Amino acid sequence: MSVAHHPQRPRALLMLLLANFFWGLSFPVIKAVMLLHGVLIPQAGTWFSAIYTVAPRFVLASAVLMALRPFDFWKVTRGEVKQGVIIGLFSSVGMLLQNDALQFTPASTSAFLTQFYAILIPIYVAVRLRRHPGWTVWVCCALVLAGVAILGRFDWRELSLGRGEWETLVASLFFMGQILWLENKAFAVNRPERLTLVMFVTEAVVFAGLAGATAPDIASLVTPWTSPAWLALTVVLTVFCTLGSFSIMNAWQPKITATEAGLVYCVEPIFGSLMALFLPALFSVWAGIAYANEQATFHLLVGGGLITAANILITLKPPAKG
Repeated sequence: MSVAHHPQRPRALLMLLLANFFWGLSFPVIKAVMLLHGVLIPQAGTWFSAIYTVAPRFVLASAVLMALRPFDFWKVTRGEVKQGVIIGLFSSVGMLLQNDALQFTPASTSAFLTQFYAILIPIYVAVRLRRHPGWTVWVCCALVLAGVAILGRFDWRELSLGRGEWETLVASLFFMGQILWLENKAFAVNRPERLTLVMFVTEAVVFAGLAGATAPDIASLVTPWTSPAWLALTVVLTVFCTLGSFSIMNAWQPKITATEAGLVYCVEPIFGSLMALFLPALFSVWAGIAYANEQATFHLLVGGGLITAANILITLKPPAKG
């Protein structure tokens, strides 16, 4: 029996690809910000460095949304508050772990390991609904898994995962929760712009509190704001990788399935890896940090090709809505 999909599904896929582009940009930018933290506030620990990469962007993003829609925050419904807070908490934990992991692993490796939820989502959905998701989904999962293994040059004989790899995989679990809660049909009437505002405010409160608790001194909270390079990178993270990407995600992901979204989001590391080929050197010269370009390799082409193939296949043969 054929299953009707949302009439705006093709446009939703294109919009989510744009969100992936913005998130791909975030990996080398975040890496650069944390390296800049090492120059500006060397006395700060790794956790504060990771937190202070996230806190300013969500505080600023919340302020921008409130300025653009000053009355929206007072008109949110109970459902929008509930969904926004839960999604914000899932995203907060995931981003905290992911950003800390970037201090111990290359940007491209982190980007690809983050996509582990592409495998977990269809398994979770299959168990929850007690039904087979279809062979197309499993083939796409296999392609994604193979692509990640090739890109990471995974060696089964010397299985070893460091702090960066483990943190990224755990972060992926929380991103899976964010995707699944966004699809929840109980919140179908929620308005994306107000949901996004609640989500941003939640993350702003969480990370501002963590920043205050982990800062070694007041100077660590103030000094980065005096750096033009840090300010510019933070604006990029706020405008494109926060306001742009999450607004698109919250508005367009509900028009496709969570399984499909998880696989589409696997394009993100391809964008991230491509940008890591040339942006680090530019950031190094401009910001005065030591951040070398990553190299294009056969593994990147083959692994990225398999992930791209999975996205094309899931687009041509989408899973039924559950």
